[in-house]
Amino acid sequence: MTIHKEGYSTIGITALIFGIVNVISFEFLSADWPWLAAIIFVATLFFLLFIVSFFRIPRRDLLVDSNKIVCPADGKVVVIEEIADTEYFNDNRIQVSIFMSPANVHVNRNPITGLVKYSKYHAGKYLVAWHPKSSTENERHCIVIENNKGVILVKQIAGALAKRISNYLTVGQEVKQGEEMGFIKFGSRVDVLLPLDAKIEVQLNQVVKGGVTVMATFNTP
Repeated sequence: MTIHKEGYSTIGITALIFGIVNVISFEFLSADWPWLAAIIFVATLFFLLFIVSFFRIPRRDLLVDSNKIVCPADGKVVVIEEIADTEYFNDNRIQVSIFMSPANVHVNRNPITGLVKYSKYHAGKYLVAWHPKSSTENERHCIVIENNKGVILVKQIAGALAKRISNYLTVGQEVKQGEEMGFIKFGSRVDVLLPLDAKIEVQLNQVVKGGVTVMATFNTP
């Protein structure tokens, strides 16, 4: 396991606060109220370890298959439905949404290999990530990737706790399946808009792994 670069400053600040709080606690509380100093130490240590774990990148064998569309994020599938897209395709698509809790790995990965055709950031609200309107009203970053099998759109969506979306892709860039496309901090959601003829390989409430679990299969030979 390694730590993602997005976490360096956050972990550093958290570690500094951990140190300051416990030095003060030891200095002023440990003599008269050792139980309170112990509680403060355990609580702040738990918080520090949680922050470190949030930015973890676990070691895993990533799937590379030109016929497959892999999940771009860890989490739980909360939506599988046909929707009318008005951002890029202006037609109907199958939307598959993955909710990422604060306990999930939050690095996002390219679902397919291909060419980035579109990239746009949208400022917006911070509705809870499972809210139906979060796909169109929340802060989000949309990416379209195309290859000879098809075209997909990926939305990184901020949730009630997420206040920063990082996206590393640019229009015209060639990307590879499984490589990092971005990161979202502290609870969020990722939507993928698929062709109507794609074969969906996941189910509602299924727990998935980014870069590993197959979300769908292209119908194109």
